[in-house]
This record gives sequence, C-alpha cells and structure tokens, in this order.
Amino acid sequence: MKSRSWPLLLLLALALAGCREDKKAAAAPQKPAAVDVAIPLKHKITEWEDFTGRFKAVQSVDVRARVTGYLLEKKFKDGQTVEKGDVLYVIDQRPFQYEVQRTQAQYEAAKRSYERADRLRDRQVVSEEEYDRRLQEMQSAEAALDVAKLNLGFTEVKAPISGKTSSDFINIGNLVRENETILTRIVSVDPIHFVFEASQGSLLKYTRLDREGKRPSSDRAPNPIFVKLLDETSYSHPGRMDFVDNVVDTGTGTIRGRALVENRKGLIYPGLFGRARVIGRSNFEAVMLPEKAINTDQDRKFVYIVNAENEVERRYIMPGSMLDNGFVVISDGLKGDERVVINGIQRIRAPKQKVTPVETPLEWTDLKDMPDPSKIPDLDTIRGNQNVEQNPPPSASNNDKRAEGAKQ
Repeated sequence: MKSRSWPLLLLLALALAGCREDKKAAAAPQKPAAVDVAIPLKHKITEWEDFTGRFKAVQSVDVRARVTGYLLEKKFKDGQTVEKGDVLYVIDQRPFQYEVQRTQAQYEAAKRSYERADRLRDRQVVSEEEYDRRLQEMQSAEAALDVAKLNLGFTEVKAPISGKTSSDFINIGNLVRENETILTRIVSVDPIHFVFEASQGSLLKYTRLDREGKRPSSDRAPNPIFVKLLDETSYSHPGRMDFVDNVVDTGTGTIRGRALVENRKGLIYPGLFGRARVIGRSNFEAVMLPEKAINTDQDRKFVYIVNAENEVERRYIMPGSMLDNGFVVISDGLKGDERVVINGIQRIRAPKQKVTPVETPLEWTDLKDMPDPSKIPDLDTIRGNQNVEQNPPPSASNNDKRAEGAKQ
C-alpha cells in the first residue's frame, strides 16, 4: 500500500514547487522597455524645399476673326509652331477691297474740295466756316478710308504671338463673325511658367529669413528653382522665381508662387505635372532627425525625448524640408543635444514612462548633387523673345499730319 502512494506524493510535491516558482516570477518587477535613442545629427547643408505644381503657358491667345466674312483659306497645319505675324487664315477680301475703292474715291473728292477752299480762302472768297466744313469732310473721308484699309488688312488673320497652334475650331467655307468666332488657339512654348502652392508656414519661414538678411524673399528676388517631370529622377529644368501672390487663400491656407522655366527643346507642355525645388538657406548648420522619429498629433509634430532619469517626454517641433537621404531638417523645437527616440516608439505607453535607452549613433549619408544655381540665366535671358513690344507714341497728332499733308 505504501509503495503505491509514493509516486503520487512525489508528483504532488513537484506541482507545489512549480506553483511557488510561478508566483516568484510573477512577483518579480518587469524591466523597462528598451528603445533606441540618438543625438540629432548636425551638418552644414544647402536647404531646398519641395513643391508640387503644374506648367502653364506664359502667353495663351484665342485667335478671333476681326471682320465678318466667309473663311476661304487656312495657311498652317494643326499643331504647327508659328511665328508672330504669320498669316494663319484668309477671309474673303472682295467686299473689303470694294469698300477701300469707294472710300478712296470719296476721300479724293473731299481732298480736291478742301484744296479749292484753301486757295479761295487766301483771296478771302470763302468764309472760315466753309473752309472748316470742307476740312472736316476731308478728314472724315480720310478716316473712313483708313478704317476700310484696316478691315481689308484684317481679312488676313495673323498670329499675334509666337507659339504652337491647336487644331482649327472652324472649317473653311463657314461664315465667321467679327470679334466672336474663335478660329484657333496659340500658346507660347519657351519659356514656360511653373505654378505651385506654398503653405503659410513656408511663407512665414522665408519672410522671416528675408527680414533677418539670410535669404531674399522670392516676391522681390528671382531665386533659383529646378523642376523635374513625372518620368525624371533629377531636377534638370532650371528657372527662376518671378511672382508670389499678395494674399493667402483663406480656404486652403496656401499662397500661389510662380517661376519662369526654360523650355528650349519644347519638351514641357502646358498642364504637365512637375515637382520643383526652390533654394532656401545656404551653407548653414542644420539639426536633423530621421523621418521615422517624427510623430503626428493632429496637426502638430513631436518627438519623444529621454531625460536624465530615463523617462520619456513629448517635445513638439517644427520640421523643415526632407533631404534625399531620409533626414528631416528640424527648424524649431530641438537644440541638438537631446536624446531622441528613433526606434521602439510603439513601446511607449504613457508620459514619464521609464525606458531602457539604447544609444544608436546616426550616420550621415551624402546627398544627391543638385545643379549649380549660379549657372541659371537671369530672368531677361530666360524670357528671350517673350518681351512685349511697345509702340512708340506718335510725335504729332493725326489731325495736324492730315491737314499738313493736304496743304502739301
């Protein structure tokens, strides 16, 4: 009987011993969670800020008929590049030629009548009132002749700007109406505008840098910009800023910026998507962290700091631009000597939580080379032939010229 109960007693003793060990293990305090911490990296860099936008033609013109008539001829191919002054369409000229002949005859008759009155006036045979009336009739006839010649010239529809045409909007043989019928559209090709939206944070940042003399504002300085297209890996299209809007959009909280970009090869079309980099501060020592260390609390950014007692604290920061090597420039919130949690953030459960910091040094990785901003042409060079020609003011009034020409 005793030999049978001995194994049962042994098993019972082992079970009791195991329970005591479990209780000891449960009662033992847990070690604080381990997190990787690092001192922010400091390095001298040239800061570039990225913006997304679209290209827009510098000039876009709807070519309209300036006289009413039937369309007889088209002198370009759809999508052709044309120069300013090229004839694009011809409207039936015959009615306008007849009008020129009619007004020419009226002008010549009025001119002869004025000349007779001028000779008789010298002999005091014609009154001043009669002389003025015949001068007025001659001037009216000359003005009517000028209008007729102008309308005849309008029968040749010419390109108002240099650029690329669209397809024709109306076929040969149709009636086109003065100032109403759109015949085609021309957009300029080189240079081209790049339009983007910048946040009000960027606006304030660069305005303050301007006031501190560290970087001129783009609303008064043609700062360098480089753009890359959707299928490109490098920022190979140079340009310069030429406009910043004067109001912030209250709906989006952004402000519109614009740059003038070279398009010598005609690769860029209006409406294309692009990503641009605008130069910021140059050769300054930046405080940087890897992107994974930055957390979001609604619209605010923060990092976790480990203090001298190995407790985590939340520190709100203002991140700047992100570099190609994965580091983010910290514009405000860090001095650069803090221990920042860069890995294991998911183990942090509460403020002032104790952690086991594991020192992890950050290593700098060289950035991709950006093109040299000093090699970008100035705005006048980029504009090239896009400058609008201004007609010089007349040296004398039309009435003086007409009257003087009639006497001669």
